[in-house]
Amino acid sequence: MLTPLPVGRREFMAQALGASVAGLLSTRTAWAGDSRPVRLSVCIDMILTQMPFLERMERVKQLGYPAFEFWEWKNKDVEAIAKKKAELGLEIATMMGSGWKQLNTEDARKTFVSEIQASLAAAKRLGVKTLIVTTGFEDKHLPRAEQHSNYAAALKASAPFAEQAGVTLVLEPLNTKVDHPNYYLQTAREGFEILDEVGSPAVKMLFDIYHHQIMEGNVIQDITKNIAKIAHFHVADVPGRHEPGTGEINYGNVFRAIAASGYQGFVGLEFKPAKSADEALKDVLKMSAG
Repeated sequence: MLTPLPVGRREFMAQALGASVAGLLSTRTAWAGDSRPVRLSVCIDMILTQMPFLERMERVKQLGYPAFEFWEWKNKDVEAIAKKKAELGLEIATMMGSGWKQLNTEDARKTFVSEIQASLAAAKRLGVKTLIVTTGFEDKHLPRAEQHSNYAAALKASAPFAEQAGVTLVLEPLNTKVDHPNYYLQTAREGFEILDEVGSPAVKMLFDIYHHQIMEGNVIQDITKNIAKIAHFHVADVPGRHEPGTGEINYGNVFRAIAASGYQGFVGLEFKPAKSADEALKDVLKMSAG
């Protein structure tokens, strides 16, 4: 019986390269084989702000987008928005459910639940299936672990109302290094821990790629690993919070990874255009298609 000769360095490198190429091709094939672009929504409280609110909805339609979103609903004409949305055949991807509150007292948590209930009623009128929840600023007088538990408790108390309404509450981490100093929920990592404690299918993550890149990095890895816990995305580039393609994030790859994950929700554009809003939105629409 002949003893096999040891593999030479050149042959070993060739085999390793072949395996790497095969792996890369299989990933590229998985992304390329998913012909669905991500579903984009335009945040009209941040983009197209040079025109009246209802006209922004019309421009979203003209530019070829299927949906829009905004922040606070309480300071807007809900009936006018509902009527215009129906005329245009657009969807509203998300709006605020409750935001910027410390929930470190029982009264504050009760108020939070009441606000969620009111927002669920507005969401029903507008056909909105996702409501944004932000935290307040960090309370320097309380341990973070206690504040963490208070947010989890408030979301847990709100979850049955969201479940009954068929609406998902999405918790949003924000960066504290550039835009929101002292904001409590600084990382998606802690956000996912809160979601696990709440344990409701109606409470998930708003994964803001801009904020995540600044605070944690590993964008694609963290998205794909946690995709079942994500129900909305926000998009802007780093630095500057401008449109994709202006900074360091490879949004072509990010969009393909989101599409390949099987994610069915919306990806919200929440950026400050570096050029005209129309040009920026046209460019992002092309990028999202592959």
